[in-house]
Formats: sequence, structure tokens, C-alpha cells
Amino acid sequence: MALGGLLAAAVLGSADRAGAVLGGGPPPVDPDPASTPAVRYASLGRAACFEELERRGIRFSPVDSARGVLAPVRLKGPLHGVTFRTGLPASQRATSPWEIVDCRLALALDDFSAQLAAHDVVEVIHYSVYRPPAPKWPDGKLASRHPGALAIDAGSFVKRDGTVLQVERDFHGHIGGVPCGGAEARPVPASPESLELRSIVCDAADARLFNVVLTPDFNWPHRNHFHLEVTAGARWFVVR
Repeated sequence: MALGGLLAAAVLGSADRAGAVLGGGPPPVDPDPASTPAVRYASLGRAACFEELERRGIRFSPVDSARGVLAPVRLKGPLHGVTFRTGLPASQRATSPWEIVDCRLALALDDFSAQLAAHDVVEVIHYSVYRPPAPKWPDGKLASRHPGALAIDAGSFVKRDGTVLQVERDFHGHIGGVPCGGAEARPVPASPESLELRSIVCDAADARLFNVVLTPDFNWPHRNHFHLEVTAGARWFVVR
């Protein structure tokens, strides 16, 4: 996700950070945020999160070290039949930092995959998850968003029949638009592909799988992907 000042904002408090990055004051708090998947997952420690991955039968391998990441893992197989990967060749994906995922995001992606399976999606091709923080990042300090491996930039959704839903081509939004909600959220022009992409991203937002959901309606840097993020310490949700 290219948000310009986002990485610098990572050191702010969670509510203040969201307000500073997304504009205006802190987002509204959910009536019962503690019951939502994103908030529950974000509250897990490393050991508890790994136990939950194992309980769900998710294949993963812990990563020995990833600066800024609480519980780094590499997913070793699909989630509910859905593979998350970059566009890199397979030989490079096994060692690419962009494929490292914090365990807490992995749990949210597992839930997301169950929704995607209903759309017959079998692959999500993303631009990155983990983006290592700057070399001067203090040892032991946890990061948020991509430097914390807590966000994914999903660009394409590949269906079992080979159909590809590309966010940049098929979302049909506009900057300042409303991605989810009433009639004002309808894509222009509306197409089967644009309506399905809306369903995909809005169902995830409605289920509170991620604290931050950013679409091409947010700004130009997001024209080609959905930014889906679990935010440690947050009790709010943003959909833009």
C-alpha cells in the first residue's frame, strides 16, 4: 500500500494514527468491538496465535526473524482452498519477505478465504504483505501495517474457471466514492465483475475481519488493490 506518510504514522496511538492518516478525527468505535474477529485476533500473543493456527489445521512455518513483526509465518498451503501469493515465480516466493504474514493477519485471511470460497475464488494475488521497516528501526519494537506484516494489498482474485477479477480494471470506483453501503456505493458502470468485487470487499468489511479496508475509492495509490489490515490495539474500523 502506497500511503505516503503511513509508515511514519505507525508510531502514533491507534485512534490518533487512523485519524491522521485517513483524515479527520478518530473513526467511530464499534458498539462491541471486542467481539469482532479483527480485534480478537489483534489481541493475541505469539504463542496463542500459533495455537489457533494449529487448531484450525492451517499449514504454516514460523519465521525465525522478521524485524517489526510479532508472530511472523509463511503459509504453506491454501486457506479454505484459497492460495495467497505474490506474482513472483515460485522459486522466489519461498524466500521473499513480501510473503511473510503475521499470524494475526493469517487468522483474518483464513476467515476471508471462507467468504472467497463462496465466490469460487482459488487464488488471491497480492503486491505484498510484509515490507521490512527501515534499517534504523529499533530491535524488538513492533510495527503496524506492512512493516508489521499486518496488511495485505490484494490486487487480483482468480476463480476456479480461470476468470480473473482485477481491482484496477474491474472495481469501477472513483476517488471520494463510497465503496460499501447504499445506492451511492454502486459502481459506475456496474458490471458483473465490479459488483462481485464490491461483494467481496464489503462482506469482509461487514464481518469486521479487518480494521482498515481501503479501496480505489480512497486515493490514486489504491487504484489497483484492496488494502486489508489488522490493527493491534484498535477498537475501530475504517472502510474507504
